[in-house]
Amino acid sequence: MRSEQTIFDELAGICTSPGYVHAVAYLCSRDNLIRYSGEMKAEDMQHLFSKSRLIRTETSTLIGLMLKSEIDYAIPAPQVLEKYIESTESLLEEIHHAMSASVWQDIDPAKIAETDFNPFTNGAALREPIFYGGESAYSFQYRDFSPAKYAIDDPWLVANKGFSIQDARNVCFAVSRLQEEKAINVLQAMRGAPQGSWTFLPGNTFSAQEIADYGHIDPGIVDKVLSAFAVPKGERNGQFKALHDFNIANASPLIRTPDGKYLLFHIYSLAEALYEAPFYWMGADKAYVSTAMQNRGLFTERFAVERLRQVFGPENVLANIDIFESKGTRLAEIDVLVLFGNRALILQAKSKRLTLEARRGNDLQIKDDFKKSIQDSSDQAYRCAKLLEEGTCYFKDAAGNAVTLPTSLKQIYVICLISDHYPALSFQARQFLRFAATDTISPPFVMDVFALDAMTEMLSSPLQLLSYVDRRTGYIDKLMASHELTILSYHLKQNLWLDEEHDMVMLDDDISADLDLAMLVRREGIPGKATPDGILTRFSATALGRMVKAIEAQPDPATIDLGFALLTLGEDTLFDVSAGIDQLAKQGVADGKNHDLSVGLGSGSTGLTIHCNDDPIDVAGPALQRHCHARKYTEHAQTWFGVCVRPSDKALRFGLNLDFPWEQSDTMDALTKAMGKPGKLTALLREAAKARTKVGRNDPCPCGSGKKYKKCCLA
Repeated sequence: MRSEQTIFDELAGICTSPGYVHAVAYLCSRDNLIRYSGEMKAEDMQHLFSKSRLIRTETSTLIGLMLKSEIDYAIPAPQVLEKYIESTESLLEEIHHAMSASVWQDIDPAKIAETDFNPFTNGAALREPIFYGGESAYSFQYRDFSPAKYAIDDPWLVANKGFSIQDARNVCFAVSRLQEEKAINVLQAMRGAPQGSWTFLPGNTFSAQEIADYGHIDPGIVDKVLSAFAVPKGERNGQFKALHDFNIANASPLIRTPDGKYLLFHIYSLAEALYEAPFYWMGADKAYVSTAMQNRGLFTERFAVERLRQVFGPENVLANIDIFESKGTRLAEIDVLVLFGNRALILQAKSKRLTLEARRGNDLQIKDDFKKSIQDSSDQAYRCAKLLEEGTCYFKDAAGNAVTLPTSLKQIYVICLISDHYPALSFQARQFLRFAATDTISPPFVMDVFALDAMTEMLSSPLQLLSYVDRRTGYIDKLMASHELTILSYHLKQNLWLDEEHDMVMLDDDISADLDLAMLVRREGIPGKATPDGILTRFSATALGRMVKAIEAQPDPATIDLGFALLTLGEDTLFDVSAGIDQLAKQGVADGKNHDLSVGLGSGSTGLTIHCNDDPIDVAGPALQRHCHARKYTEHAQTWFGVCVRPSDKALRFGLNLDFPWEQSDTMDALTKAMGKPGKLTALLREAAKARTKVGRNDPCPCGSGKKYKKCCLA
């Protein structure tokens, strides 16, 4: 097998061939355009997950190598262009194989048999997931988060670059929309043209005036923005001598053409540069670099606060909470604290990126970057969580006001948040992150701002989001995916739940297509489904779905636990229990009597008793308590939930939760001696179906309206 460097050098020779720019234009168009008719569907995006598709790090490599000589824009003959494409794909595949094989070159065979042997902690092994890992951000997130990221730095940008960050965002937006229109026009133009003149390049080319006209932006501003992101004149990318070297094409994605226009092969690259490059511009100003660093950290914290308040409300999301011991000594600071019932979420934010040296596979640098980005954040969060758990400290907000916490917390979730795309983040966290979770404190959930944005966008209610965090952290060692968006998409479709028999579950990138589509619809206005078919569409209209909403409105600790339990139910159980509640309510309205139902949930360690009545609370409450206690005992359950609903509208009146170990009791044996097994839910549903078939046209409607069947539900 040839060395990676040998293959890279051969690829460089092809990329500087006459007319190669048209091969790049074709590959970028083939692998990134989404074609659809009417509404976009997830199936329209499947080619984006094809194993034969070139990923952006590969196309950026081609562009970077092409810049090593002056670009020849002449259109090559069709057979020459085809040869360019075939050779490029073959060499890129060979590079991938060479990189994979290099993992084992420096490993001592004797160590493979050792029980703690893990080849994925060395730099050579991590180069592959770092280079080939999926993108963790959407291009519109890069574009639209940039104004918030650099808003405080606007005076520096205006003074030194001649434009504001909002100006740059608007130019980026105009470029993306214009290129979409041009791509369609190019495809239509090629239909009637001879094959020898076919090229996708016009779809990637535009002038500053075109952008100014399209976006209604001052031409002078447009020219300054485009110039800031363009490869400097005469630049030949001399530092780019190996795959992981600095590549000017990443920092400066725009290429000036001989006729004064600009060439952009991938809008994602411009959006990413918009999000990242200004920090490096400011970093080169020694007088401003410390301010730029401070502002970047502020953005991450403020972003988290804003997104979490959209879900939990401003009163439940606190920022910059100081922790003091009894003598007044400051022990730690929580960046963001979320309180919801008897649960808390601690978020620590960091802004450290993966360095170029780490991307090259330098073991020490990879671990140093990880420590500064993730491990330090996790350690700080765990220190705060333990102080929270102990309950002996007092807390103050940034203004010095005392913060009152719940007397006891059932669960404390830990989130480590970073502000930038961190290649192979979940993979590295799996290899390097060290923590000591407890029964109360969860394993750390490591994510970037882009994942947090998608989670809070799709799981926009407190129980939905916390339930997902609870399960995601519970499967920290069982789930593998290239990035968090894949796991979130799976949850939205299937409800994240893994049986104990599964030691490891790997999710492929194409699972994220439904989430990708939903985010495009919501953020870019693409016609299509804004919510994937799954837990958010099939759950809300059921009796249990409405119950979860009621629990969120009044987050009592007893009912919050029930909400968590309900959100983990399988679809069949969810619909059956909801139908059971509907039937209890119908019976209660029809005969005016009290009705109840008990069912086991999950593996049998918990269950639910439902009472349907209008009894006064001082009567209904103790009755439900006694019933749940007895049923918990007969079923040998650790926990048992009880709810009381109104017959008229099935609204939740109140709930309770019994949570303590089961123990044999002579008293309980006597009390429950005559108590049979819980009624079968299926029997209740069969009874309901049977009753429906027997209702005559002139009989009272079983819905309880008081009308005749023929004038009510039959009509």
